[in-house]
Amino acid sequence: MPRILFGPALRALPIGLFALSLQRLFFAKHPVHDVKLQFVLAVVVAAGAVGGPDRGAVVGFVFGLLYDLSGSTPLGLVALCYGLGGMTAGYVHTLVSEPQWWLASIFAVVGAAVGELAVPFAGQMIGDEGWITPSLLVEIPIVAGAAGLLCPALMPISRWMVGVKRKKWKVMVE
Repeated sequence: MPRILFGPALRALPIGLFALSLQRLFFAKHPVHDVKLQFVLAVVVAAGAVGGPDRGAVVGFVFGLLYDLSGSTPLGLVALCYGLGGMTAGYVHTLVSEPQWWLASIFAVVGAAVGELAVPFAGQMIGDEGWITPSLLVEIPIVAGAAGLLCPALMPISRWMVGVKRKKWKVMVE
């Protein structure tokens, strides 16, 4: 029971609500080249980069549900796409167990691109028209690049959120 009460799921909720409020209050009102940066997705891919694909998928699904509940998207659409983005960013752990910040940022860019690209395709698959537009060629690189730039700053809070501790180096004295 304490594992559930004090586990990553409970720690993810306040971070998700804070990220969503920053998304709605700041990033939605200050676009870059007419593109709204996706701060919630940046936190998701940072969590995937530090916690692995399974934790990235869970955080992405939880944050996506919060996003769906606060917006006009169909329930579960952004949740599945952000879960896919978090899982993709978490595959950095297949290369190394403790990735450097630059490698995590590269995988965050890939995960953010996958998550952001999945949203219009999922919307198109459920029958909503107007999701796939030529502006995606501009939106995807800007959103993915911003997530990659934000990833090193978001890694410490994401590490706490998913319950991953940094490895401690032991000094060998002879």
